[in-house]
Amino acid sequence: MTAKHHGYALLSAIVALVLGLSAAIYVTAAAEHGPAHRPAPGAVAAGHGPYRAAPVSTGVWTGAWAAAPAGAEPGTAADGTAGRTVRDVVHTGVGGSAARVTLSNLYGDRPLTVTHATLAVAAHDDGPAADPGTLRRLSFEGSASVVVPAGGQTVSDPVAVAVPADTDVLVSVYSPTSAGPVTYHPRARQTSYVAQGESTEDTSGAAFTATTPYWRYLTALDVLGDEADGTVVAFGDSLTDGVTSTADANRRWPDVLADRLRSARAADGSAPRYAVVNAGISGNRLLADDPRRGACGLNRFTRDVLDRPRVKAVVIDLGINDILRGAEPAAPDAIVAGLRTLADRAHAHGVKAVGATLMPFRGHRGYSAAREEVRQQVNRAIRAGGVFDEVVDFDKALRDPYDPRSLRPEYDSGDHLHPDDRGYRAMARTLDLAHLTASAPARL
Repeated sequence: MTAKHHGYALLSAIVALVLGLSAAIYVTAAAEHGPAHRPAPGAVAAGHGPYRAAPVSTGVWTGAWAAAPAGAEPGTAADGTAGRTVRDVVHTGVGGSAARVTLSNLYGDRPLTVTHATLAVAAHDDGPAADPGTLRRLSFEGSASVVVPAGGQTVSDPVAVAVPADTDVLVSVYSPTSAGPVTYHPRARQTSYVAQGESTEDTSGAAFTATTPYWRYLTALDVLGDEADGTVVAFGDSLTDGVTSTADANRRWPDVLADRLRSARAADGSAPRYAVVNAGISGNRLLADDPRRGACGLNRFTRDVLDRPRVKAVVIDLGINDILRGAEPAAPDAIVAGLRTLADRAHAHGVKAVGATLMPFRGHRGYSAAREEVRQQVNRAIRAGGVFDEVVDFDKALRDPYDPRSLRPEYDSGDHLHPDDRGYRAMARTLDLAHLTASAPARL
């Protein structure tokens, strides 16, 4: 063999090695999500259609945003969203150089056929307009269309796009046929949009003439990047969902926690490099399912917490609806046992469990002395240890010092159960950021 042929052989071997290493790195990163579809070859590096992007950088997958599927949207059993484009608006906690989304048909009674889907960074904070340079067509195992079975979900192939932290992202989905009841998150506190016909690539937003207070089908936006090493999940009910926070302002306590983490990292780099996602469902209980308020905490913990990418810690604030809803409050021992079960499941996956005390609700229509006594017993057990690795005392931080059974007036939204924006901010500031860092699970 000539020296020239030797050179070609050596060059070919080097190219093959580089490609093999690149593929291995990429597949490993993509696999961190769990049951996600693997991307089609070249899908990330090249983008799709006319919207091309630079190759994806190295990094890890973390959650930029999430919402727990809460139920079937009323009035959608017959037609679903057939013939319409849904444009969900979501707000990122961290940024990255590539993104993927999860679409859910959990509450549909027929397969959901998606023929067009796109992702784009919003052109501005309010409205359906997209930044044209960021629009990406989404694919699913290399195909532009996907059929999501009734009760199932699907994860898109990653697309290369610069997604900033603390910004709105638009995810648009078109289905020509009905899947029956629409899987949705009702208390989004975010305006999203709907257009007649297929308008997923409309960057002006002109076609999106209808608004909706719901998130439909979309349950997660993950990003690949180096801003975060892992994900913190805020797991709870309406107090975590942020039901009384200002709409379109991202003032739920998990949003404020994400802001704290970013600011602290920028200031001195001391804060944990974690993203924060919200897995709150308004009205949700720890122990009992509710067809209008989702599976209970015990039954959705794996889906909404453990299946998120690179989960390092979970902050659990559940139990108040087990006390408030129903003819009689749940037994305090049952609530504490349920919370301990969640912590045990977190530990089995190497996830740190931070537990919140239950906040006061005197003055709320469901208040009674018997229900208050259950809350006090649960809080005593949480503070005594043996349930969680760390405790965040929301009760102490937000209760009225002159009437500990009530919220502080300046934190009360008016219903005597849910905080206002100032109260949610106080909740986020109460959490010790050092308590989120990974450690060996507590021996409970």
